[in-house]
Amino acid sequence: MWSEVQQVSEQLREMVGGRATSRETAGYLIGCPEADLPALSDAARQLRTQYKGNVVSYSRKVFLPLTNLCRDYCGYCIFRRDPGQPGAHTMTPDDVLEVCRRGEALGCTEALFSLGDKPEALFPEMRETLRRLGYRSTLHYLEAMCELVLRETKLIPHANPGLLSYDWLQRLREVSPSIGLMLESTNATLAAHADRTPDKVPAKRFAVIEDAGRLGIPFTTGILIGIGESLSDRVDALFKLRELQDTYGHIQEVIIQNFRAKPEIPMADWPEPSHGDMLRTIAVARLILRDMNIQAPPNLAASNYPELLDAGINDWGGVSPLTPDFINPEAPWPHLLDLQSRTEASGYTLKQRLPVYPEYLPMPLDRPSKCAERLRESADSAGYAAATFPIPANSP
Repeated sequence: MWSEVQQVSEQLREMVGGRATSRETAGYLIGCPEADLPALSDAARQLRTQYKGNVVSYSRKVFLPLTNLCRDYCGYCIFRRDPGQPGAHTMTPDDVLEVCRRGEALGCTEALFSLGDKPEALFPEMRETLRRLGYRSTLHYLEAMCELVLRETKLIPHANPGLLSYDWLQRLREVSPSIGLMLESTNATLAAHADRTPDKVPAKRFAVIEDAGRLGIPFTTGILIGIGESLSDRVDALFKLRELQDTYGHIQEVIIQNFRAKPEIPMADWPEPSHGDMLRTIAVARLILRDMNIQAPPNLAASNYPELLDAGINDWGGVSPLTPDFINPEAPWPHLLDLQSRTEASGYTLKQRLPVYPEYLPMPLDRPSKCAERLRESADSAGYAAATFPIPANSP
């Protein structure tokens, strides 16, 4: 057994001191006994402090579900709809502006666009909606709505549109300075993706992340845990993201997101990962990713979300004072005042950032664009959000 060759605490001290984490070591630690979890968390916390200091960041955002029609049928997803299903909806330009202007008044700086993957490829109803709106595809519509937000508000778009070609990445970076796509897993045989999920092939998702690196786009990605993957699958995904970062240096954030069961989804009876499982995965991610930004959603950890800080995260992701988490609507965001007080009680300083992390701002700022202008206007001298509004008392 690995722990019999060398004591866990000694191995962890060496990793904190600079020794690279091996796959074998990561494979043991991600499933380690409860007795080893405090030492693992302590090592991850030391590394986070070593690389990130005591700052924990978040992005104050509005969540814009541009369309929830989607051609993929993932077993864990409650967001997607078919045309005619209750809740099926595509936002109009007026809808987008109305939400953004309300968010702007609450100090939001990010307009997060989330949408189903290529719904017009499957649904004639979506093709008709796009024709009526005056656009050839969902991506053309997304591009126009990002332009609209930049033109009519002070918010900064961040787009999560699913799979993208190299050409579309190049186009969207002009109106969305950062882009996101979850890798989810490197396992191509997950039951969660077994039925009609053409856009969930790991190799295709990996290729998008790599193309974004070639184009110098600050990129948000991550893994989804508890969807049928093995512990070694998680380790493999984290090492692959580390390798991409070593090559291109563009992955601004890695999200560790836990699956949540919901009555309406095909995986309603699927077991959720435990809190300890989440802590181990985050801590091992810190050991592998080291200086990279690691985020875990606070609303998916219930009331014990501050414990995620002890596992090595340095960011809470996007938190909205206005809009719900449409991906996990059963899990409300923590109140921003609660997020601030509980982060500070854990010994950290909470700072509001932009959709682009401070150290990744040079990438979009090097390209003349409306995005670059907006980022310069919105960032302080350290790259965080310049004009931070007081946290509204009526936020979630």
